[in-house]
Amino acid sequence: MLLGGLQKLTLIDYPDHLAATVFSVGCNFCCPFCHNPELVDPQKIKKQPKLSEKDFFDFLAARQGLLEGVCISGGEPTLQVDLPEFMGKIKNLGYLVKLDTNGSNPAMLENLLNEKLVDYVAMDIKAPLEKYKKVVGEAVSLENIQRSVELTRITLDYEFRTTVLPLLHSKKDLLSIGRWLEGAKKFYLQQFRPTKTLKAEYQKEKAYDLEKLVKICNSLKMFFDVCEIRE
Repeated sequence: MLLGGLQKLTLIDYPDHLAATVFSVGCNFCCPFCHNPELVDPQKIKKQPKLSEKDFFDFLAARQGLLEGVCISGGEPTLQVDLPEFMGKIKNLGYLVKLDTNGSNPAMLENLLNEKLVDYVAMDIKAPLEKYKKVVGEAVSLENIQRSVELTRITLDYEFRTTVLPLLHSKKDLLSIGRWLEGAKKFYLQQFRPTKTLKAEYQKEKAYDLEKLVKICNSLKMFFDVCEIRE
């Protein structure tokens, strides 16, 4: 596994569990608002300090009994062929495993679920299907995204989430996502933060006014068991 960082404690990344978050390197999407450009941009990846697997597992071994879970984020973790073995090692240490994914590799996701290597899936929904290529790039397979949505829905515990900004996500767009994912357990609207972005010009973009976002969230609640805003 190519690892680009470790957050040793998170109270929010894995709902209801004390966890650590490890970040994989590399992504096949080019979301302009991405807040981890050092894990996506090939030039920035070269400069990003890497974390060895040995150091990571030494850390986990020392935290047994203190932490409950590990979040694997990115970048896009499912691009790495060693992910199943990596997850297996984490599970063998007694940890729960949460996967953050963009849904581009349903074959890997299905394998992880079949092997019972993942306990919680958080799939990022970048846009309504009709705008996906505009947001993430023309190379995206909409069939793969649809398949990953189906697989995520049958996971024991899961969520869908969308990072929102007015430039790319109108109320109409978000309602389209709601109708697409209707019946899902949990959907979160995540506020865009312009402090660090893949495309520098997006640092000048504005986030949603919270009052307006609350109204949009309220209009989406009919589609989901849980629908909330993450700031």
